[in-house]
Amino acid sequence: MSTLVCFHAHPDDEAIATAGLMMGAVDAGHRVVLVVATRGEGGLVPDDLAAGESLADRRTEEQERAAAMLGVHRLEWLEYGDSGMAGDAANDDPDCFWQADVDDAADRLATLLKDEDIDVLTIYDDHGGYDHPDHIAIHRVGTRFAEVCGITNVYWSTMNRDLITKQMETMRDATANMPDDAPGIDPQSFGMAEADITHRVDARPYIDRKRAAMVAHASQITEDTFFLQIPPPIFEAVFGDEWFHAPGQTRDDDFIEGLFR
Repeated sequence: MSTLVCFHAHPDDEAIATAGLMMGAVDAGHRVVLVVATRGEGGLVPDDLAAGESLADRRTEEQERAAAMLGVHRLEWLEYGDSGMAGDAANDDPDCFWQADVDDAADRLATLLKDEDIDVLTIYDDHGGYDHPDHIAIHRVGTRFAEVCGITNVYWSTMNRDLITKQMETMRDATANMPDDAPGIDPQSFGMAEADITHRVDARPYIDRKRAAMVAHASQITEDTFFLQIPPPIFEAVFGDEWFHAPGQTRDDDFIEGLFR
């Protein structure tokens, strides 16, 4: 049995980006640890928060449910503040993850996971997928953590920019009632070019459970959002592959099998 650690910025990131990898690793008999840097208190605030309930409370509960659906063996929190999107006032909060000292945060992560024998670590690509401050911080802190702890199998979770651009064009052509909140693609900052991607996970065997894990994060991924409004075949096309970049490695589409050799 090997140990996979997925290091994410907020609750719901894991369901979108690495759910297939995590479920595949669990089914292959490996240990899966999920570490979330913040409790996502900078996200969308739902209308149904109970008296005394914070958004962080709600998102913590959602994360616990989603992690259980994915078969995660251990869920931990790094306990930094949510930095918000790029340019938000929260970026300047001294307690937010974006403002964290990289060495201090890496040490905090190392202390948290000191009893784990880590074989594989996933972080985000070097621009956080779409220039999100907390995602960039995951890359920096995760990279430093791997250096300190001698972890050599580090994979950058990213998005296939070329494929998604084509998918969005196809969807706009084929779907007359395209949701208004359908995301746009900035080719300069969104994910990575397919030529730079080294690994792919086929999440299709787990696509229903992946969608259910996304639904578990209901405060942020509501039933009327673009992600959940698209028809099942398009949902599978968009979310059925998970993409990674491993510096210095060549393309390997049998990722789960190859990860733990």
